[in-house]
Amino acid sequence: MPKSKTRAGAKKRFKITASGKVKRATAYRSHILTSKSTKRKRKLRGTHYVATSDEKSVRGMLNI
Repeated sequence: MPKSKTRAGAKKRFKITASGKVKRATAYRSHILTSKSTKRKRKLRGTHYVATSDEKSVRGMLNI
């Protein structure tokens, strides 16, 4: 049976931390930023984590 391939899109979007959590970027922070408030843009910064309910599917995409 051939090796299972990692999903290229998931490989680019997610990282696994040392504690085992799945890091992700925030949505709505890439373009049309002039219409968004400074407060909203500030809240979208920083590290966020994948919800525990979605972790299983993300790990499946990453073959972990």
